[in-house]
Amino acid sequence: MPPNILKWIEKNSDGVFILANSAGKLLYIAQSIENLTGYKASDLIGTYWYEWLTDKDVEYVRKQIQETPEASKNVNVNVLNKDGRTVLLECKLDQYRHELGGTFYFLVYLNDITYKKETEEMMIRSEKMSIAGQLAAGIAHEIRNPLTSLKGFLQLLQAGISHKEEYFHVMIDEINKIEAITSELLFISKPLAENRKRETIQAMIDEVFILLQAQAKMKNIELVVIQPIQGEIVCDRSQIKQVLINLVKNAIEAMDEGGTVTVSVECKQESVDIFIADEGNGIPTDILHKLGEPFFTTKQSGTGLGILITKQILKSHEATLHIKQNTRKGSIFQLIFPLTEY
Repeated sequence: MPPNILKWIEKNSDGVFILANSAGKLLYIAQSIENLTGYKASDLIGTYWYEWLTDKDVEYVRKQIQETPEASKNVNVNVLNKDGRTVLLECKLDQYRHELGGTFYFLVYLNDITYKKETEEMMIRSEKMSIAGQLAAGIAHEIRNPLTSLKGFLQLLQAGISHKEEYFHVMIDEINKIEAITSELLFISKPLAENRKRETIQAMIDEVFILLQAQAKMKNIELVVIQPIQGEIVCDRSQIKQVLINLVKNAIEAMDEGGTVTVSVECKQESVDIFIADEGNGIPTDILHKLGEPFFTTKQSGTGLGILITKQILKSHEATLHIKQNTRKGSIFQLIFPLTEY
């Protein structure tokens, strides 16, 4: 690509452009790279792009290029700047073939999305705390029942009743119920910490149901898991549980006359799909595409941020959300997670 064209692109763009050859050597870098990384363009020209990324990001970018060599790419990578601070950069990558000789080059557009990522994380934390507050009344009721049982058994023991061992077992079970509920409530209010590993879907669904069981009971709704559930996905457990909480909670709130919320899992060759189906009034076809837009909601007291945050979390996991009408009644939310080696 002629230098004068690159200069024109640099002058008329807010981001940073980089030109690299097919081997990954950096041939041209816009001067504005210094604003992103603290390094001058002259410090970087002649080096190779993979020298500036973590091994994990290098592997990720190479995989993207190998899978679809001719297609444009859009990847996020972490770069350590000159001050030792990690900067999250969005990279839009295109292949360019020179007319003379047919040599391949890579044209990369960099944009700092560190602030955007921090804002998204703040929104997720806010939504997590909002959900915890909304569930508090139901959870208080769910905790009060085992506490009442414990008080009754303690009074019986105080009165000197026999068969103490039987009562001790029941009391321990009631304490375990309280512990499970409070643990889940504390879990969703924890700060985010990116920690991805292989997780079993069954365990995450069970833990989400513990938290939402009280709200479901208050509306005469049964939470049902269609067995067997055998799938595993590589994910951040906290974030995917947030997604499941958002969607199951939405399903509960969509049903005013009781019914069933059903969760099922289908393991395919290339993906693991989670289905959440409700028996509400369903979502009109003409507004399905609007779900996920900021502050668009079908609820009187909703903010519309739940689905938006859900989509952002799924996007970071290279997963997708499909929303469709249930053929029988209500809506189906389908989460599609690609199979990932870890």
